[in-house]
Amino acid sequence: QVQVVESGGGLVQPGESLRLSCAASGSIFTINAMAWYRQAPGKEREWVATITSGGSPTYADSVKGRFTISRDNAKNTAYLQINSLKPEDTAVYYCNAVGSTSLRRSFNSWGQGTQVMVSS
Repeated sequence: QVQVVESGGGLVQPGESLRLSCAASGSIFTINAMAWYRQAPGKEREWVATITSGGSPTYADSVKGRFTISRDNAKNTAYLQINSLKPEDTAVYYCNAVGSTSLRRSFNSWGQGTQVMVSS
């Protein structure tokens, strides 16, 4: 089993920054990709960004320029730096990790989410 835990959310004012963390743990052999999604109130979950094991990031058009995804392979951890936060960034942010376990079985694990609320 592979567990994913997000942290770093909170209540912030417009224009401020946050860094979210996503830590994967368990019987991990390799993590091919880690991704962030978000779900705003009353809306469907949407993809935000992905980073491969080699460190190549991709972003949704809606967040390009303000969001930066990174990862520390040694810690099986991904980060999402969010700058210039806007009220429309208010959402629960979820992390997803895809890879293989020590038994060479594939996994696709989600965390429970971390709440980000942007309000003055």
